[in-house]
Amino acid sequence: MTAREIGLDHLLDAMVPFSLPMRRRFRGIEHREGLLLRGPSGWGEWAPFPEYSDEVAAVWLDAAVEAAFGQWPEPLRSSVPVNAIIPGTTAADAYELTRAAVRDQGCVTVKVKVGEVGAGLRSVPDDVERVAAVRSALDDAGVGSEARIRVDANTVWTVDEAEAALILLNEAARGLDYAEQPCVTLAELAELRGRIDVRIAADESIRTAADPERAAAEGAVDLIVVKVAPLGGVANALRVVRAAGVPCIVSGAMDSAVGLTAGLALAAALPELGGACGLGTGSLLAADVVASPLMPVNGQLMVGRVSPDPESLAAASAAMAPDRVLWWRSRLERALGSGRGQ
Repeated sequence: MTAREIGLDHLLDAMVPFSLPMRRRFRGIEHREGLLLRGPSGWGEWAPFPEYSDEVAAVWLDAAVEAAFGQWPEPLRSSVPVNAIIPGTTAADAYELTRAAVRDQGCVTVKVKVGEVGAGLRSVPDDVERVAAVRSALDDAGVGSEARIRVDANTVWTVDEAEAALILLNEAARGLDYAEQPCVTLAELAELRGRIDVRIAADESIRTAADPERAAAEGAVDLIVVKVAPLGGVANALRVVRAAGVPCIVSGAMDSAVGLTAGLALAAALPELGGACGLGTGSLLAADVVASPLMPVNGQLMVGRVSPDPESLAAASAAMAPDRVLWWRSRLERALGSGRGQ
């Protein structure tokens, strides 16, 4: 069932706005906003970032509608391994966050955000210090050969910049698992892949592309990072992964617990995973719509739908200002009328 088949009135009746505080500023965001949709299959989450166009938001709406009104494939596993995530922060903070992720959540794979400038960060020199601190924390925690460090640059580098940075970061990590979207274009990724001995993963080249299978077909990447919402749902994301024919990492989009379950459904439906998935992001939120946020245990998240806790959802809904509720309602109307989506 598609958003258009359900219709605007039904979607408006099904929507519950939410605003959740972040533990720390991440991607320039201090509160994660969106709408939850309640349907016969359960709950779906619609939370495209504010800067996204109505056309892009419409694709995200398809994913929320699939979750609330459609069906997900049968899982092939009951739990999914996940990585910890380290934001652009100081080396000392990165060390403590990594130790906590190992101690409290059992995560032995860590994704480190790199390429950020500002708030006292100097980009590459600080990136190297941060990655080295993560490596030290994993060593001090006694993780051993299971430890994996991956970096995510979110397209910020040219090929030459990426080559220079990744050589240093690879040394600091004593071997990177992979580098996620260091450059913008597929041509740049392909050139970089030929220059360095670090695996290259595509994220933006998958979720923002008209033809997401091209990244693998053109030999630009070693693996792909797939997110359910930007691809319009679990079913379409599965199609993209199968067509790509390269290892896949399933990741999230700073989701609430409801949104994370869609990523877990995708990861659970894949015959093989390319490694720990980027779905352990519940710790980025200071509050959630469920009483017990989805946190890794022994480095794993359990697969299955969740329902919001009434008190938690009421608090998250009340936290959204009335003008923002109107903004999201208007955005829903625009997305439905944009001509994109199904």
